[in-house]
Amino acid sequence: MLMRNMTLANPVDCSASVPRISVEFFPPKSEKAAEQLLQAASELRSIQPDFASITYGAGGSTRSRTLEYARRLKEDLGYTIMPHLTCVGHSRDELKEIIAEFKDAGLRQIMALRGDPPQDAQDFTPHPHGLAHANELVSLISEHYPECNVAVAGYPEKHPQAPNLETDLQNLKRKVDAGADFITTQLFFDNQVYFNFVDRCRAIGIEVPILPGLLTITSRQQAQRFCAMCGAVLPEALDQALAAAGSDPAAVEAVGLDWIHEQARELLKNDAPGLHLYLLNRAGIALQLIERLKADRLLP
Repeated sequence: MLMRNMTLANPVDCSASVPRISVEFFPPKSEKAAEQLLQAASELRSIQPDFASITYGAGGSTRSRTLEYARRLKEDLGYTIMPHLTCVGHSRDELKEIIAEFKDAGLRQIMALRGDPPQDAQDFTPHPHGLAHANELVSLISEHYPECNVAVAGYPEKHPQAPNLETDLQNLKRKVDAGADFITTQLFFDNQVYFNFVDRCRAIGIEVPILPGLLTITSRQQAQRFCAMCGAVLPEALDQALAAAGSDPAAVEAVGLDWIHEQARELLKNDAPGLHLYLLNRAGIALQLIERLKADRLLP
């Protein structure tokens, strides 16, 4: 199944015929974790990612660390950075202040999300002077900071809290109509899920690029946990292969690398606009994946 070529708006400035490669980091919570993040980011410079996103903790818990490491990755390592920003725990005025901080740091790209509630909260509760939905955050950015590029999240297998896929797609369309430049998907392991998702988006008038998100697997438990969190399905064949690899880290990573490589090959051959890699602050699998895709002549 072929899809139309899709061009990503800035933050990346390269030919529409070249797939974009982006990576995601999360802010470290310890000195050791910080060393791991910076080491991974340094190693990944060799593949020249078009941009890197950096996450924003539940309830805004990593606000300062998100900005700190966004600055470090940009200034010290030369990355184009797209920090995440969530509605949770912030008033409209606070959100505008945070966006101004991003701009002052030279960060003109934002991943706009509703966000998860703090760990001690069961349900999402908007700030009394804040925003309830991601489309409202996109509108806020577009209204007050129109020079910023905005990405939003899409869920090929439905947001876990959405009542059905149709409602979820309409919510996504509201985010795009509010001014989003492109969509980055939640992780998935079955490419047909992505292709179907793109077709459904196009059918309701969503025309922006849809960047597929892929997880670099380092353990079976990790894959199971992420699927439970985001509502993705772990294919039986992949789960069995991970189980057969047992507790051997090298064997598990080999299974994960083979799976993500086959996913990436099919996606790029069918005109996906690139790949967004969920790294968990580790570079190894991503580096091997890119080398394989270059050998396949699917990346320059």
